[in-house]
Amino acid sequence: MKEFSQDVYLQWYKDMEMWRRFEDKCRSLYLKQKIRGFLHLYNGQEAIPAGFAHAMDLSKDSMITAYRCHILPMAMGVDPKRIMAELCGKATGTSGGMGGSMHIFSKEHRFYGGHGIVGGQIPLGAGIAFADKYFGTGGVNICYFGDGASRQGSLHETFNMAMNWKLPVVFVVENNQYAMGTSVNRTANHDDIYKLGLGYEMPCLAVDAMDPEKVAEVAFEAIERARRGDGPTFIEARTYRYRGHSMSDAEPYRTKEEVEMHKKDDPIELVKARILSNNWATETELESYVQDARVFVDECIEFMENSPYPEVDKVYEYVYEQEDYPFLNQFENGK
Repeated sequence: MKEFSQDVYLQWYKDMEMWRRFEDKCRSLYLKQKIRGFLHLYNGQEAIPAGFAHAMDLSKDSMITAYRCHILPMAMGVDPKRIMAELCGKATGTSGGMGGSMHIFSKEHRFYGGHGIVGGQIPLGAGIAFADKYFGTGGVNICYFGDGASRQGSLHETFNMAMNWKLPVVFVVENNQYAMGTSVNRTANHDDIYKLGLGYEMPCLAVDAMDPEKVAEVAFEAIERARRGDGPTFIEARTYRYRGHSMSDAEPYRTKEEVEMHKKDDPIELVKARILSNNWATETELESYVQDARVFVDECIEFMENSPYPEVDKVYEYVYEQEDYPFLNQFENGK
């Protein structure tokens, strides 16, 4: 098990402060219509990527997730400036400005999306793990999905195949209590999503995912199990999102009092309290990290603002393989 030293906690605090401020700034940019389409914010769930990144080998492990995908690639090493550019449709973005908020992608850092289809990434994560096993890379795939996606039929097909072939994958359901606006206890006759792994004799457990140390502990064990060739693990990361499902969510399904109650478990405040109690940093030093985060997020915005939009012809380049675009030509000729 990797140690939870002073350096680890300080890095967690720096990262999570920056991630939170990045998402808050994205909200502001959306309201200014600089970010279009959908926008799903990660506020409250930062302990999950903090803990997993600490347990992973970032030189060979990979990650895939759904559409709440701005922060997770940062934990894998993707440049936040390029993520900001992608969110605003700029050519310097991770997908050339063609993907937007739900389709952050980086082959270099083994971050394979950002997927808008609910549960669509679950079999893809197993496929990445199959490739790792087939080619003997020694890598493990971390496959995230939400509590709503855990009700998709593809999950069961994937779990069966992953266990049968002992694929090096860790399935993680980010249970933030609500699938869009539907609470977990309304979607099944039990609240323990991790028990879905029992039918496949898959090791499965729940973890308090508001604490990065607890997340890292279970992540390390699951990743090492997969790396040994013993197959997948299913982790229910119990967390809470402080923002709506997306920017268009008026949140009629929960009260402000409920949200405020969960903010008492804010992972950033938890990490801050442990740092102070262990005398690893002073309030003044921690405040300097906050100021650094603000400056860096402003630099991300400046990078985005100074980046060009992609050329219009790029739309055809990524849609059509045949360069003369026969369908488009037929349309223009009135056929």
